[in-house]
Amino acid sequence: MGFNCGIVGLPNVGKSTLFNALTSTQAAEQANYPFCTIEPNTGRVGVPDPRLATLARLGGSAKVIATQLEFVDIAGLVRGASKGEGLGNQFLGHIREVDAILHVLRCFEGDVTHVDGSVDPVRDAETVETELMLADMESLERRLQAVAKRRRGGDREAVGEQALMERALAALTDGRPARTALPDTPDEAAAFRRLQLVTAKPVLYVCNVDEDSAASGNALSARVDVMAAGSDAGSVVISAAIEAEVALLEDADEKQAFLDSLGLAEPGLNRVIRAGYSLLDLVTFFTVGPKEARAWTVTRGATAPEAAGAIHSDFQRGFIRAETVDTDTFIALGGEQACKDAGRMRQEGKDYVVRDGDIFHFRFNV
Repeated sequence: MGFNCGIVGLPNVGKSTLFNALTSTQAAEQANYPFCTIEPNTGRVGVPDPRLATLARLGGSAKVIATQLEFVDIAGLVRGASKGEGLGNQFLGHIREVDAILHVLRCFEGDVTHVDGSVDPVRDAETVETELMLADMESLERRLQAVAKRRRGGDREAVGEQALMERALAALTDGRPARTALPDTPDEAAAFRRLQLVTAKPVLYVCNVDEDSAASGNALSARVDVMAAGSDAGSVVISAAIEAEVALLEDADEKQAFLDSLGLAEPGLNRVIRAGYSLLDLVTFFTVGPKEARAWTVTRGATAPEAAGAIHSDFQRGFIRAETVDTDTFIALGGEQACKDAGRMRQEGKDYVVRDGDIFHFRFNV
């Protein structure tokens, strides 16, 4: 699994509580003081997808395996992190390794100590974003000197690299994260990603609210919604305290009854997981057979051979064709044989672009 989301934020905003609930573990120590999480904890969670159980039933599958996302709980950041304050160097090193950022913001009052002495999620978001932008600016200014030297030496690739770096630096200097300067063409976008700028990563603001506000949010989370809408980011409301309680309940009926009593249709974690999945611009395809019904993940725009490679590299190397049908048709007709009888199974080649919900049988030869 190559897709992961880093859980970040100031100390004592609920990052580790959220991580523990997500992974249904107590892997991350929780305490009411900064820097409780020093080394990043990592956990994988299944992406909720109601289609999978239906496919398994129609396919007579013995096992059901959901696609997964990886979540990384990263140490809290404070002002001056870009200069190494607190655990800044460790924080920045870990955050560069993730694909997307889940930024937890405290949107509740209470007795838990806040590092700045008061609750203001927009200020907190700006604190973290500023430190990340400063780190990116320092990185770009240092690297621009090297790329300019290469350009003077006749390196043609350096010309494009310098233009991308200057474009990103202009955005950062203007107080905007690097993701607002993302290029339009696929080649430039790939080169931009290779710069490994932390503020180029997609961001989801996770508003950690009190239990009474879990269903609809509150005034603090509403401010975050406005901020997210204006900064090319997403936002979702969750009560980490409730999710921690839900994670301890093993019986599904008991869990649903508890959620019903709070006016919640599903665990907030489901929304976080789905939002993280969407944040990474991923799509799901399925394989269905007697042994298992399984969901797989690829980036939007992936081709059929690349999807085959998500299962096994041999499948991609020896790809011949893909037999496929969409999930809606599979369910409506009642299974694979019915789809074949109705002539709805398609034969797709190497240029086929995967659509969310495709069911594949890959033909290959190695």
